Amino acid sequence: MILDVDTGVDDALALLLAVKSTALDLRGVTCVAGNTGLEAVVRNTLRVLDAAGAPLDLPVAAGAARPLLDPPHLAEPDATQTAEHVHGADGLAGVDLPDSARPLDRRPAVELLRDLLLGAEAPITLVPLAPMTNIALLLRTYPEVRPKIERIVLMGGAVNGGNVTAAAEFNVFADPEAAAIVFGAGVPVTMYGLDVFYSVRVSAAEATAMAASDVPSARLAGQLLLFRMTGEADSAEIGDAGAVAAVITPDGLTTEALPVRVELDGRYTRGATLVDRRAESDKDWDPHRAYPAPVVDVALGVDAKRYAAIFVDTVSCP
Repeated sequence: MILDVDTGVDDALALLLAVKSTALDLRGVTCVAGNTGLEAVVRNTLRVLDAAGAPLDLPVAAGAARPLLDPPHLAEPDATQTAEHVHGADGLAGVDLPDSARPLDRRPAVELLRDLLLGAEAPITLVPLAPMTNIALLLRTYPEVRPKIERIVLMGGAVNGGNVTAAAEFNVFADPEAAAIVFGAGVPVTMYGLDVFYSVRVSAAEATAMAASDVPSARLAGQLLLFRMTGEADSAEIGDAGAVAAVITPDGLTTEALPVRVELDGRYTRGATLVDRRAESDKDWDPHRAYPAPVVDVALGVDAKRYAAIFVDTVSCP
């Protein structure tokens, strides 16, 4: 698999799980602006890979610093919209990790993705956990890689409303055109969206024990999870790491193949993933029926306890 990340707290949890899992063969990591700016994303990614004990020859590349068409979105008139209120000012909850001497691949992310896919002996699963700008650029620039992609398992979208707006989830909202390209690329896609994202949770007791661990990956995971437990919360979601768990154990997800469109034009709904759950008989009068939407495997349910156990056990292993 290859991860595409905008490393904030939950991307960090996903990186820890992907590196530590013996069930996965992580071939590379690409970075994109999202939760924080690209420079901070790269810095955070390298530091987390060190904590996870990733091999030094694991290639890591920097990619897109902004969406395909939009300027970086504005949360306030004078502030770039990242997700610092969720991930901390540095994107990594203020956890004091040492600077990394790990080398950054000289290739842009899109070229690294191309080279890894075309050079692989078997198809690779792509796991975008961020705005999908890098993946869209890859698919449009190098369409010859599509047969080498086994599946795209993405964290993004939602059936029942968003988080950054009432309609749109953050990763899709941050670059809707990129998401539309990825959904419509003709590659098998699993949408691990908000409908399952918040369900896989680690308890405060488990997180506290992890934070006190001598295992660097467990200690970092525990610190990040405790950061997410605000107020009287007694648990925190593993977020993006759930999408990695879905690659490890796909049968822990309940999915349905459904048509999905990304809304590009709506004033209040731009970035929404419109998941069509109507019966076929209800579509007779649809004026868009001549232009069918891409069919995506949409996650509607998750074995939350199983995925949480996979995360805790894997990341805590020395």
